[in-house]
Amino acid sequence: MIYLITVNYHSHQLIAQLLASLPPPTEILYQFIIVNNSPEDINIHQFHNHHITIIESGKNLGFGGGCNLGIDWVYQQNPQAIIWLINPDTQLPPVTLPTAANFFSNHPEISILGTLVQEPNGKIWFAGGQFLPNSGAIIEQKTWNYPENADYVICDWVTGCSLLLNLAKFTTCPRFDEAYFLYYEDFDFCQRYGIQGHIIAMTNKLAVIHQPSAINDQNLYFKYKHSTYSYLLSIDRYASSKIVVLLRWLRLAINALLLLGIKTAVARGKIAGMWAYKNRVSSG
Repeated sequence: MIYLITVNYHSHQLIAQLLASLPPPTEILYQFIIVNNSPEDINIHQFHNHHITIIESGKNLGFGGGCNLGIDWVYQQNPQAIIWLINPDTQLPPVTLPTAANFFSNHPEISILGTLVQEPNGKIWFAGGQFLPNSGAIIEQKTWNYPENADYVICDWVTGCSLLLNLAKFTTCPRFDEAYFLYYEDFDFCQRYGIQGHIIAMTNKLAVIHQPSAINDQNLYFKYKHSTYSYLLSIDRYASSKIVVLLRWLRLAINALLLLGIKTAVARGKIAGMWAYKNRVSSG
């Protein structure tokens, strides 16, 4: 049984397209879970049926918090299940879901699996994540630089846009750190479980089509506040030294100052994110 989880934040139209790309539940056994992070979006309830479950969060918990509600629900139903976290602004090509079901039968050693993410024009949007702790660089690869015939390759992190969990590999329910409201929660998730010995991998045998919805771009201050804070929190946890964190902080500060008169909302968001990070460090 595969459980697909998506987090709704004013995305019911995108979720309708995602659902339309799935095969009928008579062809393959799956359950689709929608975590509703926007309670005022009453249109989401039109999707409820015997194979689509809607979980109300009561408020916007952020991406990681929303995913945790869905993961907890699945873990209580079946702690041996395969979970597929998938963005509302994605669609599955034909036969993708059956292929995913078979993948873990052939590779039960994998705990966390990322898929290739492509744009509608075929351009690769994500092909694996790399982390350079000595510089603090968190890199998203845009090309598949691995053997084409490899079923999977080990990588540092994978995007939460399309991330599969093999619950059988976890002794307790895996969860995102809700200190991250938005951005880099997938990076932190992979780093934490990778340190524990779990295998994090990427495959090009599975792919999703990603059509960015630009929902977060509607509020650039909000976007850059959370992305800046989450990035600094991540390198504070995983960079090789505090010097790296300081240099990255200074680089962000200079960039924000240069943008103040050009892209005010972006600059203010970055400054707010840096301030939120500073307050977290100061409070311990």
